Amino acid sequence: MASRWLRVSPSCRIERSEVTLRASRSGGPGGQHANTSDTAVEAAFDVTASRSLGPRQRARLVSRLGPVVRARAADTRSQARNRDLALERLAARLAAGLRTTRPRRPTAPSKTARRSRLDDKRRRGDLKRGRGRPRPGED
Repeated sequence: MASRWLRVSPSCRIERSEVTLRASRSGGPGGQHANTSDTAVEAAFDVTASRSLGPRQRARLVSRLGPVVRARAADTRSQARNRDLALERLAARLAAGLRTTRPRRPTAPSKTARRSRLDDKRRRGDLKRGRGRPRPGED
């Protein structure tokens, strides 16, 4: 039996009852009366109406992903497997929307790094200078 919760991240989980699942026909080639089973699944999550999210999480998701987040799966012939895939994709999208990146703090290169860089440039310049044609009188 499926869990009552959909784990988005270690700090966030949402109730499965807040996710709306809708099945429809999968696209693709087929003749008359072919592929008539509803195997494609779309999972939709209304961020603004969710009781499982905190105010900061809700604000972050609405600003990054919008008020309703959707994920669709039509990869397999099985509706059950497509449902699982759609829920996994929805959880991944929500996790990506909740992820925060640490701000980059610029650092200056160390004295050793600067010296090493200049030494490398000097060696490379010497190598290139040595590739020229010999001047008259040099043998």
